Amino acid sequence: MASKNTPAERKSEPKPKITLMWTYRGSIEEVWDLWTTKEGLESWWGPEEFFTRVRRLDLRPGGDFEYATTATDLSQVEALNAAGRPITRIGRITFLEVVPQKRLVYRTSIDYIPDVPPYDVTALIEFSTVEPGVRMVATQDAMHNSEWTQKSAIDMDRQFNRLAKVIEGRRQAEQENLMSTPSGQNPDGVPSREKERL
Repeated sequence: MASKNTPAERKSEPKPKITLMWTYRGSIEEVWDLWTTKEGLESWWGPEEFFTRVRRLDLRPGGDFEYATTATDLSQVEALNAAGRPITRIGRITFLEVVPQKRLVYRTSIDYIPDVPPYDVTALIEFSTVEPGVRMVATQDAMHNSEWTQKSAIDMDRQFNRLAKVIEGRRQAEQENLMSTPSGQNPDGVPSREKERL
């Protein structure tokens, strides 16, 4: 006769996940830099219509990333004021794994949802070199219900779209700089042969 598993013996069911994949036209070094430096993160991290300031960044397992996001759009400010919520929110994540130019694993405390006790979600970000640039796969725990899970997926997708715009903006700036440099000169304006003699 088959025996039933006791509660302690039952394997816990895996948590539902959100998975998004983006391919960026940039180098793995550039994408990693945008994920792991103060300047890089402040250029794209956070919701749309919000300004992000990095308060602390300790890139190591057990290290923290603390940031402040402030609403800049008037409609967002008015909505937050009407709801009695601050226009600036402090966010914190803790790095669990850091493998340069390959993967980041971090835990985020979800402590901003009204009438819902705080809980943690874990995200895995994987990077690989492909044509025409870098593939990034983000896998994150689902939220506490389907509505917030869908909202989180939309917000993540918008955030990664901001990252794509930053990378594309850098590429365009580099191309414009090259096009504006006269033939035979370096971007600093010094002719190549003359520069070699300096």
